[in-house]
Amino acid sequence: MPFSADGRDSGARCAFCAIIRGETAATVITETGHLLAFLDHRPLFRGHVLLVPREHLRLLSDLPAERAQEFLTTAQRLERAVEDGLGAAGSMILVNNVVSQSVPHLHLHVIPRNPGDGLRFWLGPRQSYDAEHPAEEYAAKIRAALPPG
Repeated sequence: MPFSADGRDSGARCAFCAIIRGETAATVITETGHLLAFLDHRPLFRGHVLLVPREHLRLLSDLPAERAQEFLTTAQRLERAVEDGLGAAGSMILVNNVVSQSVPHLHLHVIPRNPGDGLRFWLGPRQSYDAEHPAEEYAAKIRAALPPG
């Protein structure tokens, strides 16, 4: 069954779950009992790594708190390895939730970056706060929706 009782995708049709199950080949960088890191098959730049939990989760907020430390420290290790191993000047660390999430499975990108590499999408439209859209109004809405820590 592709969906669980609560209507969520169970991972049966998920491209990343197929990699985790060994049904689809991937170039693995590192793995643990809970995580798998592999090269993106359509990288922005060569060396673009994806880090995924082995459990099918869609959003960063779905990641259990007890797994967050391992996820983040593995991302930090990958950041250093991508930059140092490839001689990159820096990296971009990115997690998409729903919008722009091409595979509905939590994944963190570690993308090598260099000056003049041509990547410009991050400089997209910007919106300023102003009298009609005060920053404090947006902050108050976010604070009100913030789950307990």
